[in-house]
Amino acid sequence: MLNTQDLQKEIIKLKKKNDVCILAHAYQTHDILEVADYVGDSFGLAKEAKEAPQSTILMCGVRFMAETVKILSPEKRVLLSHSEAGCPMAEQLSVEELKRLKKKHPNACTVAYINTTAELKCECDVCVTSASAVEIVRNLPNEEIIFIPDPNLGAYVKAKVPEKKFYFIDGGCPVHGLVTKDDVLRARSEHKNAEILVHPECSEDVVSLCDFAGSTTAIMGYVKKSDKNEFVIGTENSIVQHLQFEFPDKKFYPLTKECVCKDMRLTTLVDVYNCVRGVGGEEIVLDEYTLKNARRAIDNMLK
Repeated sequence: MLNTQDLQKEIIKLKKKNDVCILAHAYQTHDILEVADYVGDSFGLAKEAKEAPQSTILMCGVRFMAETVKILSPEKRVLLSHSEAGCPMAEQLSVEELKRLKKKHPNACTVAYINTTAELKCECDVCVTSASAVEIVRNLPNEEIIFIPDPNLGAYVKAKVPEKKFYFIDGGCPVHGLVTKDDVLRARSEHKNAEILVHPECSEDVVSLCDFAGSTTAIMGYVKKSDKNEFVIGTENSIVQHLQFEFPDKKFYPLTKECVCKDMRLTTLVDVYNCVRGVGGEEIVLDEYTLKNARRAIDNMLK
């Protein structure tokens, strides 16, 4: 029988032996973060993987993240830590539906949040992250924007770039969708000295009432720079725990106990252990068409 420390020691030993780089999205549990080579947002991790010397990349996250790693590093073997770890938001729009939307708005630039499937990226002009979306959309020459798949992040961008016309789909992140205006009002009442920090995947009503909206990395950076001592966190609740570890002298509260991503919770430390010893995970395989065309949208983002 292995305990947590034993497993972590074995994982660290095996990842070195088997030339595996472990990426952990910030929504993973803390025991997994402790054995990772890199921790962060999805696209930041994909960039780290590209530069990593290891021949095998293990993504502890969800499928679209592992696909993005493969798109940027097609020569490397890429594993997803749990085959059922998907993203409902990334998968809520089909290629056929997107093609119909593009036909309806032929003058629009199609902007894909990085939280999309590889096949959807193939049909888009440029990708964005939650951190870069406003700047990239503002700099696009097009006056019309099809923004997929998240209408909440899209509405956040629209508020910052009101001179452009946006087209959205119905949907969004079901986890951030559980955060409500009432949660914010209750938090204001219960934690009068705390600042409220949320992810822009939350609804407009929630974002408009908060002190700061930004990506997971931006939220953690905000806490680091702030002279405040109390914060209410409106994104996946794992971030509350990670911030408690990083800033033990400050207080952190979840905006709602409901903000938990079941797909992120699928990966366990034992899954990571099995992956690094070669008996777990799913290898991500993408055809040449997908690798080439999805890469084009990502390269346009970097430009």
